[in-house]
Amino acid sequence: MEAPKIFESEYRFCQILWDMEPVNSTELVKVCQEKLGWKKSTTYTVIKRLSERGVVKLENARVTALVSREEVQRSESRAFVERTFSGSLPQFIAAFAGGKRLTRREAAELREMIDQYEEE
Repeated sequence: MEAPKIFESEYRFCQILWDMEPVNSTELVKVCQEKLGWKKSTTYTVIKRLSERGVVKLENARVTALVSREEVQRSESRAFVERTFSGSLPQFIAAFAGGKRLTRREAAELREMIDQYEEE
């Protein structure tokens, strides 16, 4: 199952939540004010919106994520490659590297990833 779409400001909020969860909503409001410059109402609006989409849960004034950081990153990465490179991972890697030479370690890590996927 793909993670629900999370917009940029929501992602910044989720990064804070993932680092703190489970967290009291009052504490989360304070941190969002410090780190994002949000008002209390903005934080609660985002909590409500993400709760409706199944991303977070607010229960007994405790906020927890229902979707992991890794799930969101995987979903967003796939959507980006699909949208920008017609789903071609080799085209993405070529564009990302942009003529930059890979280190031996980077090349070894990529080979290991490819080998793992071929085995599956």
